[in-house]
Amino acid sequence: MKHFTIIAALWLVCSSFTVHLMGDSTMAEKDLSGGNPERGWGMMFQNFLDGGVKVVNYAKNGQSTKSFIDQGRWGMVYDAIQPGDYVFIQFGHNDSKESDPARYADPWGAYQDNLRLFIDKTREKGGIPVLLTPVARRWFKENGLDRNCHKDYPAAMKEVAEEQGVTLLDVTTATLDWLESLGDEASKQYFMISTGKDDNTHTVACGARKVTEIVCRLIENQIPQIAEHLQRYDIVISADGHGDYMTVQEGIDACPDYSHSQITRIFIRKGVYKEEVVIPHNKFRLYIKGEDALETVITYDKYAKAMWPGRDFAIGTSGSASIYIHASYITFEDITFENSAGEGKDIAQAVAVFTDGDFLFFNRCRFIGNQDTLYTYGRYGKDGGIKRNYYKDCYIEGTTDFIFGPSICYFENCRIHSKKNSYVTAASTLKGQKYGYVFKNCRLTADPGIDKCYLGRPWGAYAKTVFIDCELGSHILPEGWHDWEKEGKPNTKKNSYYAEYGSTGPGARGPRVKWAHTLKARDLKNYTFEKVMFQQQDGIIWNPYDNR
Repeated sequence: MKHFTIIAALWLVCSSFTVHLMGDSTMAEKDLSGGNPERGWGMMFQNFLDGGVKVVNYAKNGQSTKSFIDQGRWGMVYDAIQPGDYVFIQFGHNDSKESDPARYADPWGAYQDNLRLFIDKTREKGGIPVLLTPVARRWFKENGLDRNCHKDYPAAMKEVAEEQGVTLLDVTTATLDWLESLGDEASKQYFMISTGKDDNTHTVACGARKVTEIVCRLIENQIPQIAEHLQRYDIVISADGHGDYMTVQEGIDACPDYSHSQITRIFIRKGVYKEEVVIPHNKFRLYIKGEDALETVITYDKYAKAMWPGRDFAIGTSGSASIYIHASYITFEDITFENSAGEGKDIAQAVAVFTDGDFLFFNRCRFIGNQDTLYTYGRYGKDGGIKRNYYKDCYIEGTTDFIFGPSICYFENCRIHSKKNSYVTAASTLKGQKYGYVFKNCRLTADPGIDKCYLGRPWGAYAKTVFIDCELGSHILPEGWHDWEKEGKPNTKKNSYYAEYGSTGPGARGPRVKWAHTLKARDLKNYTFEKVMFQQQDGIIWNPYDNR
């Protein structure tokens, strides 16, 4: 496995390259201060490419081939080109401005000469030039769309492409076809004219996405090396404006309701998203992926002891979560979920994730908090429903009872980290439910100085928690489990079920409490992922990697 990982990493390095974007305002980065809705398609392009391709956007508002050279921007691109890089060249909007000598370039003269310069110099550096005809203007007249909005410039670029043997992406024709298919009224929503400005050239976020999709379709047909790296998400969330939405909740709200067969794919770019997020029951079948687990953070700071605004009672544990997941068939990958309220008597419980859906899959995610970090709520199980969660290769930290609730949960290859002498789990498995929490191949660690932690205690009298082949740190007490018997919750020693098999590490020492169990090898067949997740009540065989 180690050698495979090294080979894969070397392949990624060898196959990675940069796409340098040269162009005008239809491609350029925008100043988004003050809520500016304008977006260039170059801002979206990285979202459609995997980690093997880096996009650097040199485009700038108002640029022509001439001004791009004169103002030194071409020099910046030339200096950055490495062998194997691509250079996308898209001009035409401003080259046509005859009244502006700083920008005007005759289509059959200076414009073509400048394109040849870009091509020759890119090849000189070992790069690969690609010409893109300009994005169409949304010019509708009485007799329909003006398909001659760029006059001779697309034809002039095509002539150079053929002469020089350069790949040409005919964005002009493709965007004209798109606009014509929509018509005048329907196409307005994609352009700045929808914001009240008399602007049929520049796009808002949904328009920039559409143009990027068009560019990617052309790439798919004409540039195989880049096509190998194309990826598609239905919704991209980016706090810095390089996506469809800037908040996670906006992205969730835009998902279709009651999608019974189609999965909506959501990509969250790196950033800290300080917001309370609610995924309602009608927004199911979502695949939500972060760009990087350490740097894609959903965080909020509610806590149980806080008072509801304008009310005279506290929020409580269930009201303190950063993200509520009420829908089913949701996959999360490479995201950190955090409750940043802190820890102490004035804070009490502060939930990072509240799960109330069935078939929830968390892959390579991080759960950050203190008391009651992960609440596997599953409350409606009392009415006959079943709530199943799968946590794979995750990191979960907290202080007291930081994994708790009634859902059926399978934790595989996870790191479970204690920050205080207390309890790791507090399952409240429903009476008659065969499974509660199963931890398989997990590693239990702790902060320095932490040395008195229990594997679990029963929040409900029928709690079920099993650890299989887990590595237990020295912070785990020899007795392992606590009964938590108190008034109104008798016989927890008799009714709960706590068991281990194959525990290793200093925390595996005993003796354990007499009422705990040690599994035998023959018992393991009952604790596979498939067995735990299959429930006779509905008979569903769940494949979390095709979470439908």
